[in-house]
Amino acid sequence: MSLFPFFKNNTFARGVHPDANKSTAGSPIRRMPFASRMILPLVQHIGKPAVPLVRAGEEVVRGQPIAKADGFLSVPIHAPADGVIEAIELKPSARGPWVESIVLRVYEGSTQEIGWRHPPDIESMSPREILQAIQDSGMVGLGGAAFPSHAKLAVPEGTKIHTLVVNGCECEPYLTCDHRLMLEYPEDLMAGIRLAMKSVGAKRAIIGVEDNKMDAVAAIQAAIEKVGPADGSITVQAVPTKYPQGAEKMLVKSLLGVEVPSGGLPMHIGVVVNNVGTLALLGSLLPEGQGMTERVVTVTGPGIKKPGDYWVPLGTPMRTVLKWAGAQDANEQEIILGGPMMGQAVASLDVPVTKGVSGILVFDKLRIEADRKLWPCIKCGECVKACPMGLNPSMLGMLAGRREYEAMGAQYHLGDCFECGCCTYVCPSHIPLVQQFRVAKGILRGKAT
Repeated sequence: MSLFPFFKNNTFARGVHPDANKSTAGSPIRRMPFASRMILPLVQHIGKPAVPLVRAGEEVVRGQPIAKADGFLSVPIHAPADGVIEAIELKPSARGPWVESIVLRVYEGSTQEIGWRHPPDIESMSPREILQAIQDSGMVGLGGAAFPSHAKLAVPEGTKIHTLVVNGCECEPYLTCDHRLMLEYPEDLMAGIRLAMKSVGAKRAIIGVEDNKMDAVAAIQAAIEKVGPADGSITVQAVPTKYPQGAEKMLVKSLLGVEVPSGGLPMHIGVVVNNVGTLALLGSLLPEGQGMTERVVTVTGPGIKKPGDYWVPLGTPMRTVLKWAGAQDANEQEIILGGPMMGQAVASLDVPVTKGVSGILVFDKLRIEADRKLWPCIKCGECVKACPMGLNPSMLGMLAGRREYEAMGAQYHLGDCFECGCCTYVCPSHIPLVQQFRVAKGILRGKAT
């Protein structure tokens, strides 16, 4: 009998197989110390920015709410350390524009103890109360999109959810923070899954993990047998390693054998998808009544001397993280937030770690620039073979070059592109297709408003 009875050879069509480069997977998560100053942007999530609750000169303790949510699609911000509010002012962000931010001067000797908590009676909470507690915690999706977690779990009236799909694939090269969380905090993951199932009304949960992480599959299976429900409502299943296996539509296809319709969401077929890191942190924070003050970040790449996964306090400046991890001449390196396929380069080391930062990758800038020489499209069709959504990236790229953005959306289904980067990865002409698509989407959104 197989040690992993949930393994099935299910997957989605097309995709790519980039080198994994997950050398940090074998080392335990370490804790990064506090920086002397933290920068906390009021917008660290999709939705309206948070509203400050503090003023310059005010003392705060670790875990204290310092900004409140501004409506449903918004989340609060909590102090990552004991200190005093130094200013509320515009600061640079990873996306480029300067945004309003709270600057916290950290007290020397500030401890890791959480000074602000209000433990609830979790077992007696209704689904609505769970969603409110999730919003109060400031949680967002930790896979990179930073969509408010309570909004992701809020099921519209009349919609029936039968399955919670838990994404443990972590298919991006280099990133291992989810892998380490599954290995080190599987019981927190079980607690978070149970809370999410209750909030959406799902009767079962399936945890999908790529088959290059069978140690995580074993750790989760052991946790299910130890603390999970005995009715078999929570299972773990290995799926073939392929990029972008962790995209929610791809994972639903791999695990359940059904496709999310074009323009639709998993919720439209009775499924909600959540990241393992998100649910593990929820399983830790909610029973204690704590807010999100830190997250696990993979810090790695050729330019890092001490690569690994770190608990990084939110608001820690990138410069501080790189210095601690032993980055060599960080100003001369290419810094990418997230993974190499879907991440974004940052132009300033003064931007802070925010809730959506899953990885900080450091590469040699000169080598990357040497590889960026562009050539015209040679009509090879490699991008068409790779696109997991079955689109025609070559045609979309040519339309983008001619600025025919409406045709991209109406005739060639640009809206179904989730910017995985497979087309750019396989293009022998080095055409930045996914970047062109992002620009086109932005222009179409602007015209629609």
